[in-house]
Amino acid sequence: MPEAPALAPDDPAVTMLEAIAVSRSFDVSKPWLQRTLSRESKLLLRAVDDVSFVLPRGTTLSLVGESGCGKSTVARLAVGLYAPSEGEIRFEGQPLSAARAQPAMRRRMNMIFQDPYASLNPRWRVRDIVAEPIRAFGLLTSNADIADRVGALLTQVGLAPADGEKYPHEFSGGQRQRISIARALSSEPEFLVLDEPTSALDVSVQAQILNLMRDLQVRLGLTYLFISHNLAVVRHMSDRLGVMYLGRIVELGPGEAVFRTPRHPYTRLLLEAIPDLEMVGKSRTPVGGEVPSPIDPPPGCTFHPRCPLANARCRSEKPAHTKVASAQGDVLVACHAVEEGRDGA
Repeated sequence: MPEAPALAPDDPAVTMLEAIAVSRSFDVSKPWLQRTLSRESKLLLRAVDDVSFVLPRGTTLSLVGESGCGKSTVARLAVGLYAPSEGEIRFEGQPLSAARAQPAMRRRMNMIFQDPYASLNPRWRVRDIVAEPIRAFGLLTSNADIADRVGALLTQVGLAPADGEKYPHEFSGGQRQRISIARALSSEPEFLVLDEPTSALDVSVQAQILNLMRDLQVRLGLTYLFISHNLAVVRHMSDRLGVMYLGRIVELGPGEAVFRTPRHPYTRLLLEAIPDLEMVGKSRTPVGGEVPSPIDPPPGCTFHPRCPLANARCRSEKPAHTKVASAQGDVLVACHAVEEGRDGA
């Protein structure tokens, strides 16, 4: 099995999560009888393609990219909601499937979803929503102890213990996301997957939730896998940043290195789309073209139909990851132009 890029020590004492050449395909074929009558073969959608990364304990790895690039599928793979079609995910050095089979390990990972209202049971009071993981994992048994713990969790995320008597529909979007965070923290996890937790919120509320997540990470020593399509958001959250395109990580490295000196053409185009007062009046190159279908991706580098640096090699050969040195640390870039030194950097 291919080894993951050596970007952090492969040591369970240091590494929380490790993905090794992980791929995930989904069967999107027509029903069996219809395929048999029309003599069609199975149709597979490769949502994640050969993704590798190492996530050290207490840090944040952010994955960004356009809709449909596979980042949410990686999020579900990281907590065991999906099983990899190929490759392996390890949690503290052991296969994730083995870790998920142990309740003591399972409670140490959790997920915060994009839409807080859809992820909360509208018929339950907030106190019962937050207390559910505590009861499910048997962390506390006394009703009084559980009530005290729920009150402390609500206070920790900026709500009042009395809010536990209310229902989710009585709160604003930002408050509902705080409830989701309190519920995620109630099982005392060490690893959290944040699947676009602020995309459904107003800009001012987004900043509050992001600041809360950063504060909780420092106080509780949490490890985050942060999923977003907004590069401006992840800059303030990320220790490491991975840029995904059509199921593959095309650039991966320290967050500041990727922002200051982006090497992959796709990363550069994404960064140019971020609003910046210093760029007023200057020419920008938007991300042109359409994202190809993951059912029938282009040959070679999948970004070549939209890439200004594409040549014949890009259209026929899949690029391997090239290690590029920077002041902030090594960056991996899957681009022939970078490998050949014709990216202008």
